[in-house]
Amino acid sequence: MKATFPLGRVAGLRIGAHWSVLVIVLVLALGLAGRFPDTHPGRPSWQYWITGLLGALVFLLSLLAHELSHALVARRNGVDVDDITLWLLGGVARLRSEAPTPRAEVRIAGVGPLVSLLLGVLFGVLAGVTGALYGVGLVVETLAWLAGINLLLAVFNALPAAPLDGGRLLRALVWQKTGNPLRATAVATGAGRVLGWVLIGIGLYLVLFGAFFSGFWLAVVGWFLIAMASAEGGRAKLRELLSGIPVRQAMGPDPVTVPASLTVARFLAAPEYRYRHSAFPVVDAEQHPVGLVNVKTVAGVPEVERDAPVTSVMIPVEDIPTPHPDDPLVRVLPALDRSPAHRALVVEDGRVAGMVTSADISRVTSWLASSSSWRGRAF
Repeated sequence: MKATFPLGRVAGLRIGAHWSVLVIVLVLALGLAGRFPDTHPGRPSWQYWITGLLGALVFLLSLLAHELSHALVARRNGVDVDDITLWLLGGVARLRSEAPTPRAEVRIAGVGPLVSLLLGVLFGVLAGVTGALYGVGLVVETLAWLAGINLLLAVFNALPAAPLDGGRLLRALVWQKTGNPLRATAVATGAGRVLGWVLIGIGLYLVLFGAFFSGFWLAVVGWFLIAMASAEGGRAKLRELLSGIPVRQAMGPDPVTVPASLTVARFLAAPEYRYRHSAFPVVDAEQHPVGLVNVKTVAGVPEVERDAPVTSVMIPVEDIPTPHPDDPLVRVLPALDRSPAHRALVVEDGRVAGMVTSADISRVTSWLASSSSWRGRAF
């Protein structure tokens, strides 16, 4: 899940929001504003709408606190975190790797529901104190709603089914018992698919008996759970498939390189850079990699600016994975997803030895999956 627009940084972490977060804000604001006239009649309509919108925004901050807790505990346990994205069904903290041990997995997964539980209690106390001091009103009802929805979030996330936090806890338990993280992932993702189908079934039942909105929403949540659990299981199988495979077995060796001093115009005119590849490594005078130039990006440079060097439009090497040929290929997968180039420059002795793309990994994966030695292995 990638952010549509950035929201800044918190504790050094990039925070963003997917466009679908606007849907949940609108739905929650409508739900709150729609109930206020029945419970607190006689107020101006703008008060209902502003209070509903503020309640929805505070709930988003609660989701952010939930995901921040995952990210901060992950960092304390040696797992780097790229960013946090808020979206339609909550939030996602994107971790660069898995927890190193089952205990670390428990700490990382368990802190999220705990934070939501504490927020639910806090909002509940605030609702009680505010009601005692000033009487029941829009603010008190909104605080009570925030308490209830955070408690619901804590309980739902604690369900033992991936990709929920409870699924991570289940995975950690099975991992601890069996010593097999892949089997643990299979159990957790299987539970996630079962829960997804249960929610879809309940949702369809509610739709048939007139509760269209609630039923539709449950079915959507169930469908996403099935999709995300299946994707997580697929990634786990892919990691197992590629375990023990070095980068050199997937890379395209000795790629054609582009001198850093070459201009954009000369790059576009040179026959060796036509039609062969869509991107080329850029190297300095000592043949050390300095970046990657994309043919499509270079072709978009206006004619009047083509006397500039290709380095002005390249992706710098700092933003590109640079594994060694003997590094495990499985470690390159998340780096490829994060990199704007979606390629890795394989570097040996300070020079470019090859390139790895998603297509290269797919080729190796297909070969492994079809080999008789792989078919004999069990997950």
